[in-house]
Amino acid sequence: MHDLSDRRPNRFVTLNCAAIPRDLIESEIFGYVRGAFTGATDNRAGAAEQADRGTLFLDEIGEMDLLLQSKLLRFLQTGTFQRLGDTQTRKVNARIICATNRNPVAEISAGRFREDLYYRLHVLPVHLPPLRERRDDILPLAKAFLERYSHEERRGFRGFDADAESRVVSYAWPGNVRQLENTIRQIVVMNDGAAVTFDMLPMAIRDQSSRPNSIIDLSRERSRAAAPIRAFGSIEPLWAQERRIIEDALDAFDGNIAMAAAALEISPSTIYRKRQSWLARSG
Repeated sequence: MHDLSDRRPNRFVTLNCAAIPRDLIESEIFGYVRGAFTGATDNRAGAAEQADRGTLFLDEIGEMDLLLQSKLLRFLQTGTFQRLGDTQTRKVNARIICATNRNPVAEISAGRFREDLYYRLHVLPVHLPPLRERRDDILPLAKAFLERYSHEERRGFRGFDADAESRVVSYAWPGNVRQLENTIRQIVVMNDGAAVTFDMLPMAIRDQSSRPNSIIDLSRERSRAAAPIRAFGSIEPLWAQERRIIEDALDAFDGNIAMAAAALEISPSTIYRKRQSWLARSG
């Protein structure tokens, strides 16, 4: 949204409300002046001021306490604010984008989120479906995370072998993108090779019978023996590799050919045709 708008030449400022202590988040958003509190040795512009004529993204806004919510509401209504400890009113023009993994309506009912702030923010709501409902995004994300962390950890990974790729795409990812990112980072830290293999995946992801919301026990994963490093899977005929990938996808979707085909980005008729060819080979 920022890059495709007229605000692109200006800053895109991100603030994770869940990662900042509650007693510091106001100063992070609105800034402070020297002497405003212990340790404030200089004047500092907050995220709102830095995002002037740009975009301010407040992630996990559901974690913000009620008092700060009222100050944020006033800022949204007037575009003005004061740095912590200051008497000067400042005005900025920033686009505000917020995100939360909580149900805002439930948070309002529980008294943890201001109803007036919710409706002030609820101008253009965007619902991001869970990762399992947008499987086309899984592999590009996984490859991007693999490239990033391989570079950071100085590993030689260049991709996924067929078995690992099939399982990564078919897994439900109850923790969505964060779980996918953390899983790829764990794999990179604990292994090395030209390709991520099926044996390198955490047990909870390798085991198709595991519960979709099961938590990965990293201590158990670290204690298991390291998988032998191999190239891009065992050398076998292409039709055998295709068969394994398709059968894994069918198992992941309980035999639903249409869903398996969608996950594999092929037509259902391709699966029917392949299965007939396998029967001919076995016959």
